Amino acid sequence: IHLATENEQYLSELPEQAGCFKETRIVEFIFLLSEKWRLDQSTRYQAVELLERFMIKQVEHMCGDRGNSKGRDQGQKSSWSSVRDQIASTFVLRLVSCVQLASKLSLHYSRVTSDTALKFLQSLKYSYTKQELLESELAVLNTLHFHINVSTPLAYVELLLEVLGYNGCLLPAKPLHQVCVQLLDFCYLARETIYDTLLKIAIENSTPSKLQIAKFLTVKEDFMLLAVGVISAGVFILSPGHWEQVVEHLNCITGITPQSILEFSYAVVKRIVGSSTP
Repeated sequence: IHLATENEQYLSELPEQAGCFKETRIVEFIFLLSEKWRLDQSTRYQAVELLERFMIKQVEHMCGDRGNSKGRDQGQKSSWSSVRDQIASTFVLRLVSCVQLASKLSLHYSRVTSDTALKFLQSLKYSYTKQELLESELAVLNTLHFHINVSTPLAYVELLLEVLGYNGCLLPAKPLHQVCVQLLDFCYLARETIYDTLLKIAIENSTPSKLQIAKFLTVKEDFMLLAVGVISAGVFILSPGHWEQVVEHLNCITGITPQSILEFSYAVVKRIVGSSTP
């Protein structure tokens, strides 16, 4: 109930730019960096969500400051260009800071120290100091008003798996959890393709309008839907005989319709198979 309430609250306050900083290259960078530093599974998702929330707030602040003095189109273009340049100049530093903060939130024994972070940045030919690294962490914390410990989609997946087990679903718990984590990674990395397929299924049209794309944003950012879709696809791959029963249970637990769960599973499996075959 707590996770469902948190998810609904997040969706009700969703900024228009949600998802802009979850493109594949950024997510891949964070995932690879998390693997390099041997961080806990949940840390990489936490870092992606932290960076996304921070960058949107930062862009809003920067554009808001520049928008106070309204100018002609050319002035606005040059203003946006300078904002973009400013973002690009510190982007890798901010990304590393978000991974650092996410590692500190985890109860895992491995934590990213300033020395580790600096060594990595230096390997990319950046010449930041420890002071600048600390200031970058504080910039993220201050921008997000220190509200950084939010639930990730992995928390939704794990809790739903626990509830399924409690409700008597006889599933291979450990292998299913491993498959779900791999599928969650996949959904983050193939996000655009999966949700594009889902949108086209929902509207029954291959060319969605701008309004339909905008309205679909709450679907793309719905952690509960992502979690049930990942579990459903995982069961379909690992233990297809249990699939219908699990979809029924997930519907009872979350209220998400079997049709929505089916469509999400189809979009994920279709992307994995790489074929349009039904």
